[in-house]
Amino acid sequence: MCDEHDDHVADASSGRRELDRRHVLSLLGLGLVTAACGSGPEETRRASAATSGSASPAAKGSKATPGAGTEDVAVAEPGPFEPPTRSSDVLVYSQDPLSKASLREIAAIGGIVQVEPMALTSFYVDDTQVTCAAVDPSTFRRFTQPGTAQTQAVWERVAAGEIAVEPRIRKLQTKDGFLKISNESDARTIHIGAYAGLLPEISARRIDAVVNTKWGDLLEMVPGNAALVAMGSTSPQSVRKKLQAAAGDKASVLILGPDLDIGATQTVVLSGGSVSRAVGSFSYTANPDGTVNPDPAWVAANIRTETMPIIGRVTGHRVMLPQLRGALTQVVTEGLAAKIYTYDGCYVPRFIARDPSRGLSFHTYGTAIDLNAADNYRGIAGAMDRNVVRIFKNWGFAWGGDWNYTDPMHFELAKLVKG
Repeated sequence: MCDEHDDHVADASSGRRELDRRHVLSLLGLGLVTAACGSGPEETRRASAATSGSASPAAKGSKATPGAGTEDVAVAEPGPFEPPTRSSDVLVYSQDPLSKASLREIAAIGGIVQVEPMALTSFYVDDTQVTCAAVDPSTFRRFTQPGTAQTQAVWERVAAGEIAVEPRIRKLQTKDGFLKISNESDARTIHIGAYAGLLPEISARRIDAVVNTKWGDLLEMVPGNAALVAMGSTSPQSVRKKLQAAAGDKASVLILGPDLDIGATQTVVLSGGSVSRAVGSFSYTANPDGTVNPDPAWVAANIRTETMPIIGRVTGHRVMLPQLRGALTQVVTEGLAAKIYTYDGCYVPRFIARDPSRGLSFHTYGTAIDLNAADNYRGIAGAMDRNVVRIFKNWGFAWGGDWNYTDPMHFELAKLVKG
């Protein structure tokens, strides 16, 4: 990252007239800037898109050498933008790939202009749910905000193997300009190539970041498990039943807009590492008070209540509870039991701060626990005993006290370990 990157606003295409001051300021408001100053497409292909245990993408035209610690994460460069842009009216989202037959049936519904398949997943960085799409840069760009769609540099960087992110999650970048793909200890990182407004006018359901399809494969995203649907003048509500029938009962059909569609079944698919794979994906419905109702079948298969040392009965995810027991047992063994004096929640299915626009709380999965809340609230160093922190980290937990905006009461599962 370089200090002057906010001043670099790429023109949408050659031959366009110079942007006037108002339009430039509007693009800066969207964060439509490239994040690697002074580099062109060839340099972008060489830019670091590092992974845990691997190096940067291969240069244009080359292939990664097996065993050499490099991965080719570049796809074909997109051509110039071809209008028109498309509205993002409906999101179809499933835990499984949408079949070609379903996509054809959706596209054939009267009033639908275009269907854009993609892979869609979520991961967590600090306390933030990031929804990420693996896309074809040449076609997905039409569904983004006009300034983003027309800015060639954004899509060249995505094609080259970098990630484009919404300005609102800028705080999550590392000091050297990367985004970690989850809180897990084995998570990959991807170099941020651009800050850009993605879906227009969306608050209740967002796409926060986009990568190319090769990254989708490396991140083990479910290929083609989602699609954006653009309507013409037809109301999305009028064809919702047809969309649901075409997509199948397991798919969520969400009308995109500023308010959460309370009645709709929603889907979350997690990526990031071994913990995400163990936790699994599920559908859920939302309540007006900001709580959510995960699929009862997922709850029955994964959520347990057990009695723990020090804190008593805890309801949480089956893969987390053994490690929690191990950590608390070691706390007792080391004579530190008095350092944990309140248990303040584990499995609490809700949105972050009960605000749908902020995504699901990590507590929804039953893999996070809050302790000693009264003395360890957000934004302070907290009074959590650092030996307790050490023990929890040894048992595979990440600590919220390490976040940029601290949450020292909070521990969450970041690694699977054997007792």
